[in-house]
Amino acid sequence: MRIIVTKSYDAMSMTAAKIIAGQIYLKPNSTLGLATGSTPLLMYKKLIDIHKSIGLDFSAVTSFNLDEYIGISPENPESYHYFMYNNFFKYINIMPKNIYIPDGMAADINKECHDYDQLIKNNGGIDLQVLGIGKNAHIGFNEPDIKFETTTHKVKLDDETIEANSRFFADAKQVPRYAISMGIKTIMFAKKIILLANGKNKAEAVFKAVTGKISPAAPASILQLHQDVIVILDKEAGAMLPHVEN
Repeated sequence: MRIIVTKSYDAMSMTAAKIIAGQIYLKPNSTLGLATGSTPLLMYKKLIDIHKSIGLDFSAVTSFNLDEYIGISPENPESYHYFMYNNFFKYINIMPKNIYIPDGMAADINKECHDYDQLIKNNGGIDLQVLGIGKNAHIGFNEPDIKFETTTHKVKLDDETIEANSRFFADAKQVPRYAISMGIKTIMFAKKIILLANGKNKAEAVFKAVTGKISPAAPASILQLHQDVIVILDKEAGAMLPHVEN
């Protein structure tokens, strides 16, 4: 595991964008695992800038998103479909047929989860997976105590996660209670992983993920066992780590 602590959120975002751009330059038909939320937002803007300024080509890239709320349509502004299209996909030249996001409106959620994992396998697996981290050290929507061997599945969101995500909704009562998420096993099969975190409210979660006991109580701690993980932080998120690369 390589840990990079940058001076700011902007620098964290640019560092991540450069790694993803390098992945695409080296393998134009890369399969990317993508995350939503406020943490990767500026990273996506940096990638858009690279695409527009020097022609980073996404035309052969395939993307799989980590998760989606259950019961929210893709047209809903709070859906992760909406987030990805309006913050990233519509500004680059990725092919719509190569974009995969779990269908939270599927009639059979269990089948949707199984089929999603099969699609990832059919595409040769994920080359580079981007992750954020929750304050309770969840990755994707894999809340504490979810089994490490879990593949894509239906998740009941913890109260802490619902509270954290309520800032995106008019009212906390509007936050869905369930989501589809790639499981820990699915994430760990990615060939390379980038974990992003910024802000002092993520420092304890980062500490548990990087230096703590490997346990489902801190889902991100399993990343310590992955062969190729880069943790990219701003100074505040890395404040509890004793020895870091600057």
